[in-house]
Amino acid sequence: GILIALQLNTNKDLRKARATELNYLRNIKADLLANKEKVAGFITLRTNCLGAAQRIIAKIDSGSIANAKELNADMVSIFDWKRYYPINYTVEELMNAGGLAQLTNDSIKTSLLVLESLYKQAKAEEDHFRFDSEEIIYKPVYELMDLGPTLDMYMGKEVQLRQEDFAPYFADLRVKNGFLMVLIEFSTMNRQLKEISELSDRLIGMIDRELERGS
Repeated sequence: GILIALQLNTNKDLRKARATELNYLRNIKADLLANKEKVAGFITLRTNCLGAAQRIIAKIDSGSIANAKELNADMVSIFDWKRYYPINYTVEELMNAGGLAQLTNDSIKTSLLVLESLYKQAKAEEDHFRFDSEEIIYKPVYELMDLGPTLDMYMGKEVQLRQEDFAPYFADLRVKNGFLMVLIEFSTMNRQLKEISELSDRLIGMIDRELERGS
């Protein structure tokens, strides 16, 4: 009788643990789906910044600014770049509670750890660009341009900017190099985000199969 009671308690504990695991998997899947949407938005945003950097470099090379308003908008879009913060609340909760031991599927656990590594790589690349931008994007504009009219125009006010207003800024070699770094580093950032999105798709498939198995 004691053995039967112990077996019943064990089975009950296993069912409870499995129900908890499945709930975690559902929440992880919800995070992955939300994060994929966020990643897609950042890829679009950074692709637009790549286009802006290419147009700025072309104007620097040609020495001619046909449309100061468009140039200003391109520059501000890069000055105002944003960091990507992943949506991975459930995995963070599991990690804080002692790791991913509550997940029994080794493939899912391994893939989640790889995904966490990709998040760290993306942050490191952003840190790299942050350092470069401080030195060869922000410093020159702070030193060589009056940002008042530039920001007023970006906010929609009627401001007349002339080619001469940009001449000292574009004459500084750091400026072109800064926008060249945008091309290199934003391309790297987008590649990393695409890796994150592709791995997320694979993880969602694995989780769906695990949820189909149920308890």
